[in-house]
Amino acid sequence: MATYLEFEEKIKKIEDEIVLARIKADEPAIEILEKKLEKEVEKTFKNLNDYQKLQLARHPDRPYALDYINGILDQAYEIHGDRHYIDDHAIVCYLGFINEQQVLIIGEQKGRGTKEKLKRNFGMPNPEGYRKALRAAQMAEKFQIPILMLVDTPGAYPGLGAEERNQSEAIARNLYEFANLTTPSVSVVIGEGGSGGALAISIADKLAMMRYSVYAVISPEGCSAILWNDPTKVETAAQALKITAENLKQQNLIEDVINEPLIGAHRKKDEAIMALKKYFLDSLEELKLLSPEERQAKKYQKIMNLGSFEE
Repeated sequence: MATYLEFEEKIKKIEDEIVLARIKADEPAIEILEKKLEKEVEKTFKNLNDYQKLQLARHPDRPYALDYINGILDQAYEIHGDRHYIDDHAIVCYLGFINEQQVLIIGEQKGRGTKEKLKRNFGMPNPEGYRKALRAAQMAEKFQIPILMLVDTPGAYPGLGAEERNQSEAIARNLYEFANLTTPSVSVVIGEGGSGGALAISIADKLAMMRYSVYAVISPEGCSAILWNDPTKVETAAQALKITAENLKQQNLIEDVINEPLIGAHRKKDEAIMALKKYFLDSLEELKLLSPEERQAKKYQKIMNLGSFEE
């Protein structure tokens, strides 16, 4: 059963009316209602504020990493474990083919349903998850297999065990090692990109975001608690943090915004999956025109430009 957000209620009402009209086989009514729905979708989704986009990024029906992997990857083979501790299911790594192109996909997976969410730790990786991602990436580097990373996490897991096993070191190691990869790499924020947990698989030749994804150093809830000690300030915090794809593109912190369907990836998953696939393949063709040394130089310059500003 589809989940509707508060600002989607008018859309839900029209869609329910369309269902009833189809049951009655009332073609004229269906045609009128579909036009009405199209106008309502455009009116609603072209005027979203930053907090509403945050809600869409966290939408339970939004496609997760495995939805994209299953939708675009052929002959998929999963890579398990970090060869030191355990297999962290919050991060998934798959080798396979997109069309004729061999690729490694690394993704953060939140999980659906209570059992699956617990297995995936709600998409919050432990250090062994980041070490698994690094092991897979180093294997791709050895054979010069392009890498696609799918970011979707509220943040790295902050538990005592994770800290005892050096969570911060695992993230920092990934930043260092991924920055030095020479194989072509693309990272896409597909939902919620939270803090260092997202950054650990964001260092790539190209970083992009789906239209309704967010990318932030802290959650708006955390920001409102720290700055105002007031949970009602979440919308204000979301606006102040500039966490949306459009904001980050304007700040030159990401390269591209991928235009998922206007009504959102949660309503048209197949279209969103195909949009990401096209973006990756197009980006790969662009990156292949550069030598490994040229890609490294561009990546280095991009990293060094982060945080720069003019008075």
